[in-house]
Amino acid sequence: STLMLAGIREILIISTARDLPMIESLMGDGSKLGLKFEYRVQDQPRGIAEAFLIGENFIADQPVALILGDNLFYGHELTQLLERASGLTKGAQVFAYHVTNPQAYGVVEFDELGKAISLEEKPKTPKSNWAVTGLYFYDGSVSAHARSLKPSARGELEITDLNRLYLQKSQLEVKTLGRGVAWLDTGTPETLITSSQFVQTIEERQGWKIACLEEIAMDMGYITPLQVYEQAASLGKNQYGAYLTRISAERMK
Repeated sequence: STLMLAGIREILIISTARDLPMIESLMGDGSKLGLKFEYRVQDQPRGIAEAFLIGENFIADQPVALILGDNLFYGHELTQLLERASGLTKGAQVFAYHVTNPQAYGVVEFDELGKAISLEEKPKTPKSNWAVTGLYFYDGSVSAHARSLKPSARGELEITDLNRLYLQKSQLEVKTLGRGVAWLDTGTPETLITSSQFVQTIEERQGWKIACLEEIAMDMGYITPLQVYEQAASLGKNQYGAYLTRISAERMK
């Protein structure tokens, strides 16, 4: 949904050989959402930056965005930030978020003017509380840069090392996310519970779904309200189908 809000319609999904068939069975080729999905396997956990080697032919030297599947973003200003980032043609842009436990993330250090001056991966002594989130935008040279990386001590191609290459060339923009944006990580049982409670609270209070793919596709003009209405009918009598029926019917009035 985050990539959709950035106006991106061609999406490569990378996962393990075990999980990818289930994801593809659920998501299909993307045509029901007005999108195009492709799938690739990462057979070993060789680092986030390996995505740009696995997807090198898919990227084809064009600007690209990468989002980690366990990251959740929510906020009023998010769509505008994504639209601006998706216009990138030179360099790279990442987002930083203020956290209480920066030791668990890639950490960015800023100078007194707010310019990024260093990046460290999971430092024991962080130079700031600003963590780089799992959403990245790069120019068409990203695969070539990724190919030049050497594996870290843990045997991975580190996304922080890739970002550091852009930083060294003065081609990395780090945009800080303010208090109006929530960034949640669902990668552990504890953070999955926390994120689920956050989403449940917002959805029950507002009556709107967070990251409803059909709704976003409809609002972006990728599919019509009638298509959403017809897809809702195929879902049976459940809460999600009822939601799609309601929002599509409202837009057809």
